[in-house]
Amino acid sequence: MRSLRGDLMKWLLGALGFGSLVLVMVAYVVTLGEMNEVLDENLREVAEAVAQYHASAQVTAKPRPAMPGGQSDDDGDLVSLVWQRDGTPVFSSNPRFALRFTDVPGPGRFEVAGEEWRTYTVVLTDTVVQAAQRTTARHQMAVESASKLFIPLVALIILLAGLIVVALRRGMRPLDEATGQIARRSALSLEPIASENMPREMQPLVAAFNELMQRLSNAFSMQRRFVADAAHELRSPVTALRLQLTLLDRAADAAGRLAASADLRLGIERSERLVEQLLQLSRAQPDVDLHHVERLSLGDLVRSVVAEFHREAVARGIDLGASTTEGISVDGDAMQLRVLLNNLVRNALRYSPDGSRVDVVSAVEEGRPVLRVIDNGPGIPAADRDHVFERFRRGSASHVRKGDPAGSGLGLAIVHAIAQRHGAIVSLYSSPEAAPGLEVRVMFG
Repeated sequence: MRSLRGDLMKWLLGALGFGSLVLVMVAYVVTLGEMNEVLDENLREVAEAVAQYHASAQVTAKPRPAMPGGQSDDDGDLVSLVWQRDGTPVFSSNPRFALRFTDVPGPGRFEVAGEEWRTYTVVLTDTVVQAAQRTTARHQMAVESASKLFIPLVALIILLAGLIVVALRRGMRPLDEATGQIARRSALSLEPIASENMPREMQPLVAAFNELMQRLSNAFSMQRRFVADAAHELRSPVTALRLQLTLLDRAADAAGRLAASADLRLGIERSERLVEQLLQLSRAQPDVDLHHVERLSLGDLVRSVVAEFHREAVARGIDLGASTTEGISVDGDAMQLRVLLNNLVRNALRYSPDGSRVDVVSAVEEGRPVLRVIDNGPGIPAADRDHVFERFRRGSASHVRKGDPAGSGLGLAIVHAIAQRHGAIVSLYSSPEAAPGLEVRVMFG
């Protein structure tokens, strides 16, 4: 398993090792530069000293030819040479090295047998004096000087590694404490983690966790309320079914059994409708992902839903019409948007009197797609409109058509939940065409 602490150790020790290597290389380059400066000055002093010596002893000096490849008493890296102006060797402190003659005064460089030499040349009236040194020797001295830093750096890395381990343990302690708080929680504990003493770097993580706990708490509360409401609402139709079944059993004649059977059938249909709406509401919860999101034509949706309710509207003499504007489309779940519009049209038909009018419209308002359902029903008092989207909130029974079973109070709650999931806003208005009437408007983002 990957360890954050191990990763930090690897990166920090790697950075220390790389930094130490760079430090040694810089020390080598700086040392070599300083050595070149000092030793070049030494070459100049040696060359001038030898030139002064030979100038004073020129009368008695005996020419001493160089001996390339030969042995010498002086095998050091510093060589001094004296030449006649025509290039004839006069003296070499180490004849083993056959250096090249040059009469160009001052510092210089040249290669002999694949090795670089740094020289300083002094030109006199009849002689040329050179002091030379192999560059390799200087590199060796720079390497030896820089390598002396290696052991102290290794010791420093070991010391820093120990300090880093201690620092990481102390620095990760708040994370361990937060982990402990979470581990000690029960499955039902959704309380936030205390963040007062957390370091600044952990505040966003703790805040995100606490926000998640809050969302879970809200979701669980909503779920518990939903289950309680559903159980309460299901209890009434189940009790009614039991009574209707008892009445059917006790019916004394065929007419009584027929009436009891009709009541029982209505009770079963109402229960089925309630269960179906509970399922629709559960699928429209904010924590349930949208499926099959696609580009949908609002005009096609309106025409399809109006066609579905056409027979029911004709049976009651209601003028159910569709008014659409082509080219209006939204991104959404086709099944859920159909459920949304079905609920609006079903409510409009339920509360509209026979022979009235219901219009379903798709249009563009303020640059945004809009669905509108307008009816000639009793409308909703302004004081009640803030509560009609609550679950199991029913309208006045006096407005329900005789013989039509009462609604479950879930229709507008389902509409509101689906609209929210599609980023739409549901608003209620008094019908502009007939008082009191109602217009429900769903405006998409």
